[in-house]
Amino acid sequence: MISRYTNPEMGQIWSDQNKFQKWLDVEIAACEANAKLGLIPADSVPVIKQKAKFDIARISEIEKTTNHDIIAFTNNLAENIGPESRFVHFGLTSSDVVDTALCLLLKDSATLLLKDLDQVIESVRKRAIEHKDTAMIGRTHGIHAEPMTFGAKLLLWYLELLHDKERLEKAKRIISVGKVSGAVGVFANIDPQIEALVCASLGLEPAPISTQILQRDRHAEFMTTLAIIAASLEKFSTEIRNLQRTDLNEVEEFFGKGQKGSSAMPHKKNPITCERITGLARVMRGYALTALENVALWHERDISHSGAERIIFSDACILLDYMLGLFKKVVDGLVVNEKNMMRNLEKTGGLIYSGRVLLRLVDAGYSREDAYKIVQENAMESRQKEVNFKDLLTKDKRVTDKLSGKQLEEIFDVKNYLLNIDHLYKRVLG
Repeated sequence: MISRYTNPEMGQIWSDQNKFQKWLDVEIAACEANAKLGLIPADSVPVIKQKAKFDIARISEIEKTTNHDIIAFTNNLAENIGPESRFVHFGLTSSDVVDTALCLLLKDSATLLLKDLDQVIESVRKRAIEHKDTAMIGRTHGIHAEPMTFGAKLLLWYLELLHDKERLEKAKRIISVGKVSGAVGVFANIDPQIEALVCASLGLEPAPISTQILQRDRHAEFMTTLAIIAASLEKFSTEIRNLQRTDLNEVEEFFGKGQKGSSAMPHKKNPITCERITGLARVMRGYALTALENVALWHERDISHSGAERIIFSDACILLDYMLGLFKKVVDGLVVNEKNMMRNLEKTGGLIYSGRVLLRLVDAGYSREDAYKIVQENAMESRQKEVNFKDLLTKDKRVTDKLSGKQLEEIFDVKNYLLNIDHLYKRVLG
């Protein structure tokens, strides 16, 4: 399903062609570093760079015999380079190449995901400004609480997405490292300067210390960050799904001309895109769990993480790229039914103003306990008899002795609940 919608740029990052090219980039950077330190002949490097070609089919063929992908790769390079190939992979272990190259792939993916995030953030910001004053009922426990605005809901999403961006920027920094430190990380057969030169050439920082591999807490942080972003998208999508329910009908996913909602029920307009995002977020959490379980390896390394990582990193980056694109389309096309929002806000006959009635009665001299009792009694009667809450209050002498009709009218004005919306926008948007 996802492959039909994959961003070609993200798909290219995780192609076999690009993976092997990154391996080659590391190998050539190591050759250049060795030559700079006089450890291999300087004139071998131009030859290696010119002739170092690889063929994916040939690598696969060689690997059937070697059962080792890096050896298959270097053997294929040797077939093309000739005698100078003896200086390729000089002093390196396989993970020097694979782990450093993987970080390059993750760094490039993070760069693209940050662009995706910026686009979603801007879409949510625009809709938040558009609906700054669109009144709706707030809900706690799924029950009507007090009035708010739809813009305030979106503004909260906007801020959460900014937090997601901060997390991803940090995760990108954490994963932008390389290691060229040998079989157990102590530079037994390679000069530490080689690592510094290779990483500088590739735009990475050397890991201060490693074993045969880069430590997987870095990768787990990257993956859990992607999962948190997916969880944010799931949260927003779940809210849209709830607000699209027939009994609320406050927002709707855009429904295109010719689109069908159900094979059996032609009237259906379902929040299918938000449901898709919700389900895919569960997959992302599974990838994050696998990355966490990859942190604990035996001694200086084992390869229990390796097979899983060949799946989870590419899939997670491609998947989140896809999810961000889906959610941007949802936000841009979201239909907001303002009349239904107001209709739902008024649905309980004024019960949502009970908190302000309570406060005004306390201000007028009642103890909080007595005021609460008066308000709750009227609220329960209003609910049970389906009678307007304000009408009941105007007939309760305990209330009218303390509050005038004008004061009651002021209490039941929705605008009084939204007086500080501008304050929220200034705090979040500046």
